[in-house]
Amino acid sequence: MSETAHTEDSPKIVTGKQARRAAKWFNYGTLVSLILPLPLMIFWTGMSMLIFALNRHHPNPKVGYYTQHAAYRFYGVAGTLVVIANFFPVDIRYYIGAWIVGVLILAPWSFYDLYRINKDTWVDCVVEPDEPFKDEQGH
Repeated sequence: MSETAHTEDSPKIVTGKQARRAAKWFNYGTLVSLILPLPLMIFWTGMSMLIFALNRHHPNPKVGYYTQHAAYRFYGVAGTLVVIANFFPVDIRYYIGAWIVGVLILAPWSFYDLYRINKDTWVDCVVEPDEPFKDEQGH
């Protein structure tokens, strides 16, 4: 083994490239789900919660910032459209109209967010390992 081998006690490095990629996930998922709302939007609504949970408390705070703002947009638009769609008659045109409104709101903001993420400066982060709990005797 080399002296640079990773151990559990050594700090981990999260590169700027990894952080930038993580910051893009929520926006990419939103854009893909807009292409074909049934079934992708339904699956993305569930999957986005996992992406949000993984990235909101990322070691690089910028990842959490971009993820949170993408989530605000997606959940705000999706929630509003669900409430409004409860009053739609049984006519596909209303649902297509709601989907178009969602696309017109979410797509430009998601593309703009991806642009901002790419233009932002991303630095490496050092993640120090947590100290394990010790029992009463100090072991």
